[in-house]
Amino acid sequence: MKFPRRLFGLAMAAAAATSLALPASAQSATQDLSRESVIETIKQDGVIRIGLSLFVPWSMRDKNGDLIGFELDVGRQLAEDMGVEVEFVPTAWDGIIPALVSGNFDVIISGMSVTAQRNLTVNFTDPYAFSGLAILANKELTAGMSLADMNSPDVTFAARRGATPAVVIADNFPNATLLLFDEDGASTQEVLNGNAHATMASQPTPNREAGRNPETLYVMESDLFDPRGEAFALRKGDPDALNFFNNWIAQKWRSGWLQERHDYWFATEDWADQVAQ
Repeated sequence: MKFPRRLFGLAMAAAAATSLALPASAQSATQDLSRESVIETIKQDGVIRIGLSLFVPWSMRDKNGDLIGFELDVGRQLAEDMGVEVEFVPTAWDGIIPALVSGNFDVIISGMSVTAQRNLTVNFTDPYAFSGLAILANKELTAGMSLADMNSPDVTFAARRGATPAVVIADNFPNATLLLFDEDGASTQEVLNGNAHATMASQPTPNREAGRNPETLYVMESDLFDPRGEAFALRKGDPDALNFFNNWIAQKWRSGWLQERHDYWFATEDWADQVAQ
């Protein structure tokens, strides 16, 4: 059976129209996604709002009450490269992801480790820092104890509520008692006061605290727990923002800027005289 020439022509015309419409439709969808990106909001408002939680040396207040730390350097440089102002929004750690999702700020830059559970709620960039956790212990309370001995109901750990160390402690020492606090400093103080056997924190914080209190504290010898990267967290469904932040992070790694800033805050104490001890 021959296909009528007129119908063949109509079919070819329809196919051509469809082939032209598809790229146009895709381009329109791409433009819509771009317009909805938080990057466009930041450009329009002229400010990037960054959520963070205070913990040394990622972010802290100096003697004048001003925010300083690794995250502050990262956030300020990011804003400068974007040509906008920066607003930091200190937020309790256990509420920082809900606050991001609710739109209280544009991105979290707060030493947040990438986990599968968090990734169900937010998207993560490539890592902009790397660290691992170590146990900071009270010498007297843990004298003669091994790592295996720490997994006992008679042993008390202290940790910041909602932070990675609290999860890692619960996973690795499920039989131990776990006290939760809102700030890292409170956890260390409990160990110093003898109210907890140990806490856990990202290096080099445990080494630094042990060096400041050698008569009371020490770092238990073991491999680092939960070594992983820290990344920016942003709301889901924003490929433009994810692309921009990833490219910015990659460029800062290549230039050596991220490594230099990380070494300053984590491998030295050149900044220590700026904060109350």
